[in-house]
Amino acid sequence: MTLPEGFQVSVFAEGIKNARSMALGDKGTVFVGNRKEDKVWALVDKDEDGIAERVYLLAKDLKMPNGVAFKDGDLYVAEVSRILKFSNIEENLNNPPAPEVIYDQYPTETHHGWKYIAFGPDGKLYVPVGAPCNICLSEDPQYASITRMDPDGSNMEVYVHGVRNTVGFAWHPETGNLWFTDNGRDMMGDDIPDCEVNVATEAGQHFGYPFWHAGDVKDPEFGKDTNAEDYIAPIQKMGAHVAPLGMSFYSGKMFPEAYKKKVFVAEHGSWNRSKKSGYKVSMITYEGDKAIKKEPFIEGWLNDKTQKIWGRPVDVLELKDGSILISDDYAGVIYRVTH
Repeated sequence: MTLPEGFQVSVFAEGIKNARSMALGDKGTVFVGNRKEDKVWALVDKDEDGIAERVYLLAKDLKMPNGVAFKDGDLYVAEVSRILKFSNIEENLNNPPAPEVIYDQYPTETHHGWKYIAFGPDGKLYVPVGAPCNICLSEDPQYASITRMDPDGSNMEVYVHGVRNTVGFAWHPETGNLWFTDNGRDMMGDDIPDCEVNVATEAGQHFGYPFWHAGDVKDPEFGKDTNAEDYIAPIQKMGAHVAPLGMSFYSGKMFPEAYKKKVFVAEHGSWNRSKKSGYKVSMITYEGDKAIKKEPFIEGWLNDKTQKIWGRPVDVLELKDGSILISDDYAGVIYRVTH
């Protein structure tokens, strides 16, 4: 891997098959969901040496439990059509309780059905529902949206529309607005449309899908008689097919001061491009809710010359000491980045 000067990468945990979304418990437990193994893990670095020496299997036989979130001692897990809650989880890692189903009315469609979840500053749980296709217009307003609900599963509502498939988001530390990644549609060519980073400033906004992509690409099937100005354009174009997933605003003290104005974005990498793109962690420098500059932070999972890959970054999680974790669902590894 290549990183900026002064940074190092080590292995925090390995053998975590299909490691995807991560969440941090109050006592430092790292919870990990996945898309293909149907399991949820907890990782514990008790001696705080940067290596998780204990791995707990919390649940199995779940339906794509990609999303994990932690609040008030409880672990929330998102399956395709429902949200589970494991109460007082850090006190019961050896013998996890049976989960409570707090919501079970999401669509059962598995195409873009795996979910990233997180609690916002308003205390609500935010849950995206991806489009059930590459490109389509569904009559169900839940599809291609980000929804939110109270922690007990009540008051579910669609927060924003026109989001094809977000698998990562975070709230701006100053404005409090929601920044989220979105994966662009396929089958329009190698270089269009761009994947996106967007910012939602209020409920009810529409981000274009399936009518417009990346703010300026009209969909050949659904864009007729529509105007780009009617939809919210991305604040950062990421490149076509790079598949941006998890993201994290840096707020720790370990990295140099300049990194307080950066957000890290994991680019999972292309699957349908003649020459691969993505397979790296990028960083975006920002001022308020504006993206100023995008540049690579970690590269090396893709050999551009041979087009061979050995890893695919998925999520970014900041630990209490200011280091960050990066999950890799291809290698089944979670990396720790320090300075």
